Amino acid sequence: MSLESFNAASSESARELLLVCLDVPRWADEIAAGRPYADLGEVASAMGTASSTITDDELERALARHPRIGERADAQKHDAEHSAREQSGVDAADAALAEDLRAGNLAYEERFGRVFIIRAAGRDGPEILHELRRRLANDDATERAETIEQLTQIALLRIREVLS
Repeated sequence: MSLESFNAASSESARELLLVCLDVPRWADEIAAGRPYADLGEVASAMGTASSTITDDELERALARHPRIGERADAQKHDAEHSAREQSGVDAADAALAEDLRAGNLAYEERFGRVFIIRAAGRDGPEILHELRRRLANDDATERAETIEQLTQIALLRIREVLS
């Protein structure tokens, strides 16, 4: 789909496409309502603005669509095709890394009460593990903001992929 097609799509079609990028209906509605966009930069700006007001309930809903880093996505719950592609830099054959990620994910969930999310595309397993460990030291407000930033980065990658 092109940007022109996205701009011309029905509100429902645009919303459905946006919900695959970030499963927050209010967010998708705001971005769809902002059409037409002149370029991807305008879309990215609208996405960032809409993300800045994500509520706790919206955050929980969005995170439910993402598998743990290093785990296989469940096609029934997650955007499996996107997740597999985005996490392709994590070497599933590296048993030590897989165990460190598993332990880190559990520690993160215990600490913050939600799944750890990171824009994995373009990152390898050790870098992701480093970021997971770094973020475990964040306070709740800082980590919430980082989580939303990472979700927004993932959404931007997905919309660019779809509209290119």
